[in-house]
Amino acid sequence: MSSVSHEIFPKVGTVHSGEACTQSLQAVQDALYVLNGKWKLPIIIALSNGPKRFRELQRLVTGITAKVLSKELKELEMNEFALRHVYATMPVTVEYELTEYSQSLDSVIRALRDWGIQHRARILGKDKRDV
Repeated sequence: MSSVSHEIFPKVGTVHSGEACTQSLQAVQDALYVLNGKWKLPIIIALSNGPKRFRELQRLVTGITAKVLSKELKELEMNEFALRHVYATMPVTVEYELTEYSQSLDSVIRALRDWGIQHRARILGKDKRDV
């Protein structure tokens, strides 16, 4: 069996305490809890080009229902990634936009994108080799 080294794990010969392991696990679990599901990151990406109205977001995030979008936007607001603006127009206009804090996800989104591209190429390449 080959040895695989990962940056998130300690280097060979490095002592990794149980407390450090617990803290690392808790941090990853917190991140996964906040970004859970298949919709939050696509919503954040859709909002990355500026404020959007609810219906515009629903069109951009293909396949999401109004009920789910509403729930996801509330959770993004609660976690300080999005702001909801209500304008006193007739009819009332509601827009959503990303907060400055949401930029803390930029490197996470880039890393997921890069990994997804690499993974898709690997899997599709594997299928072609097996034929």
